[in-house]
Amino acid sequence: MAVTLDGKLVVAISSRALFDFEEENRVFEHGDDRAYVELQRQRLDVPAAPGVAFSLVRKLLAFNASGAQRVEVVVLSRNDPVSGMRVFRSCAAHGLPMVQRGVFTQGRDPFRYLRPLGAQLFLSANVADVREALHLGYPAARVLTESVQAGDSNPQEVRIAFDGDAVLFSDEAERVYQAGGLDAFQQHETDKAALPLPDGPFKPLLAALHRLQSAGAASGSAMRIRTALVTARSAPAHERAIRTLMSWDIALDEAMFLGGLPKGEFLREFEPDFFFDDQTGHVVSAAVHVPAGHVDGGVANLPRPAGA
Repeated sequence: MAVTLDGKLVVAISSRALFDFEEENRVFEHGDDRAYVELQRQRLDVPAAPGVAFSLVRKLLAFNASGAQRVEVVVLSRNDPVSGMRVFRSCAAHGLPMVQRGVFTQGRDPFRYLRPLGAQLFLSANVADVREALHLGYPAARVLTESVQAGDSNPQEVRIAFDGDAVLFSDEAERVYQAGGLDAFQQHETDKAALPLPDGPFKPLLAALHRLQSAGAASGSAMRIRTALVTARSAPAHERAIRTLMSWDIALDEAMFLGGLPKGEFLREFEPDFFFDDQTGHVVSAAVHVPAGHVDGGVANLPRPAGA
């Protein structure tokens, strides 16, 4: 029988998102490719420290502990094959033996391999790769490597927090806000409260997590998924967001309608293994408290006209 990833939650992740390769990356950014490869070669037997997305990956892979292989994590990296050897050795050293697949492109664009992988999530520290992945229709986020790492107080829960507009939902309402301000946004969402928002780039990931949760519960897995919507929306614009989730037949565990309040301290209390947002300011402030990634798409991330 042919090997297939069909039916699994497939996470593609760069080496810098999974492990702390920031010191090595600084050598690379100085333009000395040979020195970078040589440094990785010298450190082959030195496991890299866990990176920002390590906790998320470790917990997702724990859904495989019951025997059914429901989650596949593939390293998708611009690294060279020698550096790839160190990545796999680091996975083994940190108890991630189920990370067995990887694509190492030695500087070439890696995102084209998302299609044969059928990935439902791509995490990378490279902004250009994230933008291209989003353009191709894959849930993708630029990992802020300076983010604090997730705590260990919820070992049997994968906790993930999402922004709403331009992340779970389309940027339709955000475009109204950008063009007409808060009053126009509130009126638009009130008028369309009964009309579900179009899908956003991370709807496929949320749906895949929902399937994983259901399968894990049915098999008696000790692992659980806890999700949260953390949005700048407030009443009355909350209703359309909730109705949209109802139309998808997906229930989130928590919803925070913050009306513009800073998200960071609320996220600190939720303790996610990862938080996704399209607004740079929200992501930067969140990274002080939790692992965070920037969804570099939607109207909020379009280049501003000169003088705007």
